[in-house]
Amino acid sequence: MDDHRTGGTRQISNITGQIVSPPRVSGLGSVAPAKVSSKSAQGSARTVSKKTSATRKRPAQASAESMAKQQREISISEFFARNRHLLGFDNKRKALLTSVKEAVDNALDACEEGGVLPEIHLEIKQLAEDRFCMICRDNGPGIVKAQIPNIFGKLLYGSKFHRLKMSRGQQGIGISAAGMYGLITTGKPVSIVSRTGTGKPAHHYKLAIDTKKNKPDIIADRTVDVEWNSGTEIEIEMVASYNKGRQSVAEYIELTAIANPHASIFFRAPDGNVFDHPRNVDELPEETIEIKPHPHGVELGTLMKMLKETNSKQMGAFLSTEFSRVSPKTAKEVCAKAGLTQRTWLQGVGPQSVEKLFNALQAAKLRAPSTNCLAPIGAEAILNGLLKGIKGEFYTASTRPPSVYRGNPFQIEVGMAYGGQLGSLNDGEKSSSKNAKPPPSARVIRFANRVPLLYQQGACCTFKSVVETKWNNYGLSQSRGTLPQAPLVILIHMASVWVPFTSESKEAIADYDEIRKEIRLGLAECSRRLGIYIRRKKKRSHYSQRRDVFHRYINEVVQACHSMTDFDKEVFRDQLHKLAVRATQAADMEFDDHGKIIAKRKNGDNEMDNTIVVEEDGESPAGQLELFNKEPEPVPLKKRRAKAATSKKKKKVKKRK
Repeated sequence: MDDHRTGGTRQISNITGQIVSPPRVSGLGSVAPAKVSSKSAQGSARTVSKKTSATRKRPAQASAESMAKQQREISISEFFARNRHLLGFDNKRKALLTSVKEAVDNALDACEEGGVLPEIHLEIKQLAEDRFCMICRDNGPGIVKAQIPNIFGKLLYGSKFHRLKMSRGQQGIGISAAGMYGLITTGKPVSIVSRTGTGKPAHHYKLAIDTKKNKPDIIADRTVDVEWNSGTEIEIEMVASYNKGRQSVAEYIELTAIANPHASIFFRAPDGNVFDHPRNVDELPEETIEIKPHPHGVELGTLMKMLKETNSKQMGAFLSTEFSRVSPKTAKEVCAKAGLTQRTWLQGVGPQSVEKLFNALQAAKLRAPSTNCLAPIGAEAILNGLLKGIKGEFYTASTRPPSVYRGNPFQIEVGMAYGGQLGSLNDGEKSSSKNAKPPPSARVIRFANRVPLLYQQGACCTFKSVVETKWNNYGLSQSRGTLPQAPLVILIHMASVWVPFTSESKEAIADYDEIRKEIRLGLAECSRRLGIYIRRKKKRSHYSQRRDVFHRYINEVVQACHSMTDFDKEVFRDQLHKLAVRATQAADMEFDDHGKIIAKRKNGDNEMDNTIVVEEDGESPAGQLELFNKEPEPVPLKKRRAKAATSKKKKKVKKRK
């Protein structure tokens, strides 16, 4: 702004160029407003700063003593109560599924350890719009009264964490976390009824978890009468939502029935629908045996801890009793490399000697860990499960030999179901019809110790292995970085004494090189069988179409030839029929129940072992209905016709001469 001074009075022009006189302050005459405003602004700023400093005093700096008063121990229950999403309770839908999963897994483990064929009854009741009650009962051996509060009212309490033996549960945190979630969301305690045998009383507990102390809070304890002989029933009320389709409770129960064909599962949904999955195998899985840790899976700090906690006094006894696959001879060689002897007292072993011992153990050539701690599903049981749950036409399964990662034995199993009601490869072909079916996409079903994994599929090692497989080599179309476009269901199961899950919610398997290698080998074995079946089926279809084309023109060829010369039409037609059959023998290719071609071969078709084919009866092409579906003639009648035809030809030749 320009400053125009006239008659001792300063005039200021505004933005538009007009001259505006400054305002006058009463009693002061003409005053320069800029100076007055700056002084008043400074004064007001000082006043505000004084008030601010008076009201907002900086707190005294914390000292070591004051900070020490604020520090306290954090309970594991309190931690997971605030971070329940780590356990799978991050939304209402997933919370209900996680609770069902933990209850069913514990029931199956209890029944198998008790040597009883599992019978599980699951019911979900809807109490309000977003409030449900889950009731799960099994026929296992039950739980003794003293252990009921600890199992259901304390996190990280169980018998499966410290043993190297295949089981569904590992951490002792699942079912108690489900009860804690129900208590947090509804304020209702967990109800447990357990009976250990016929003639024994059934104990009924109502429990709440004290999250600050990670201890059970017993609200009710009494004896009740129940109709069942033995088992455990748990009831949890929670805020949740029930949905259908993928990643639902119904899908989890269906997949559990596939991986556990020896179990009978009865499920009643909130809408009244009943899902009954009877068992189709009357034998329990092989009983697993607990093993000792393998030296190649033990780290240096763990070895130091084992040396302090062992009951052995000397080094040789320690190596032979605390580890698997370490014989006295191997222990002697390891001690010699570490500069020790078998009679070295453990009390006198220092940190440097322990490190030498660790390096000697890692360099030693040891046998792989024993695999009697594993109970894989088995190829036959996988086929039975797929047949029960998936309506396809081709089934195959493979169980890989046991392998090791970080000293932990594991086994990979792969199963496949193809075609049938899943669709066909022709569904994805281009069609002018607006109602053309979209191309089918393969589906991956993941299991870990017979437990379905429904979430975090993209982060799982099994899913990555399927995507990285080159399915184009087996007759299936696949885009880069995606699943194959085919009517295919792929089942992958990992059995291990310790499954390396990526989180506490146990939803995805970590990506170890050893695990991925075994998965890809199992996929390749089953995919080769599927590729053989697809190629054989395409070949049969191709030759069937060729035969149909031949048949369409046989009658015209007969008429054309008869117009040129005189002969028996029936004999000529039969000869052309036989020629068409010989030229298209692949159209008569038949498969047995294992996908092998029904024919006498010198070498057996070993590539199609552990395979089942259930082909649907389909109509033959239009041209084949008349030709290849008529009843065969008796042999004597054929011979008489042939003799009659030859005699007619001879007579015609004589007449012409």
